Amino acid sequence: MRKTDKKRNNAIRLALTDACEQALEQIPGFKWLTHYVDYQRFPQSLKVVCIFESQSALLAANTAAHDVLMRKLVTEALADIGIAMPNPGTNISLQAE
Repeated sequence: MRKTDKKRNNAIRLALTDACEQALEQIPGFKWLTHYVDYQRFPQSLKVVCIFESQSALLAANTAAHDVLMRKLVTEALADIGIAMPNPGTNISLQAE
């Protein structure tokens, strides 16, 4: 990983930490999130995975439109550091633990 990739990864991690903290306060059943990226294909390769405590919590989040809020929190956090998500519906996924 190049030095610029490490800096970018750290900035992404910090931005997603902020989004995670907001989601923990606002979205019932949300537990944590992580990201994966191939810097050779950045930003198209950036994937964010949001984890819920159970399948029922995930279904409840989808029913209450919290999936939209989750994507919005992540997208805005990344936009704050100058990273546009090419396709939030595809690049941000929600899963059960």
